[in-house]
Amino acid sequence: MKFLDSAPLDRLNDFLNNLNLGERTIKGCLEAYSCKHAAEDKKLSISLNNEIIDYLGKSSDGDSSSPDEALIARSSRRTLIYLVLTLYHMYPDYDFSAVKAHQFFTEESWDSFKQIFYSYMLEASKEWAETVGELSLLDNLLKALDEVVNLPDCEIYGYVPDSEADPLWERGAIWSFNFFFYNRKLKRIVTFRFSCFSNLIADGFLSDEMHYEDDGEIFTDMDM
Repeated sequence: MKFLDSAPLDRLNDFLNNLNLGERTIKGCLEAYSCKHAAEDKKLSISLNNEIIDYLGKSSDGDSSSPDEALIARSSRRTLIYLVLTLYHMYPDYDFSAVKAHQFFTEESWDSFKQIFYSYMLEASKEWAETVGELSLLDNLLKALDEVVNLPDCEIYGYVPDSEADPLWERGAIWSFNFFFYNRKLKRIVTFRFSCFSNLIADGFLSDEMHYEDDGEIFTDMDM
């Protein structure tokens, strides 16, 4: 797989990188990848394929309506491999071999994604309208995605980390989402990670640390 440069995505990243909204900060990042295997990807793909086959074999005796079965009904093992390979390229120092199919889910429609965006990125959208103007933040996002992965042919996946060691686990976040926009024909994936953190909590921690340091200085000056 290969990272793809994209000016439209870079523009959105510049806006969403540590977007301070007063009481909260939004952090967002979009990255594009080609799914064409590089030499180092082939060995990993074989290993992941064997793990997925083994996992599906173990889960085949379970409920046919389980998230795993629902996902496999819509997707192929190759798609899962591409998704996991994307994670490896995003965070090459982390071992994603333990990632299982149930950690991915398919959004049923663009409307459901848009509803999530409207609900959680409302303040960011207002800031965009006030500072950038022109098209809305969502419209700019969809336009940028369309240029890279052609939206009508896209499948939307979400990733749900189930371990605090996972680099996509946003410790301390109020909320966090990880989406993958995958075009089978173009063999391209765009990742979109966005999360929200409370500045009040962060300021509280900073205030506590300052008080602690001040107390330390007081005790240092005292004769014990």
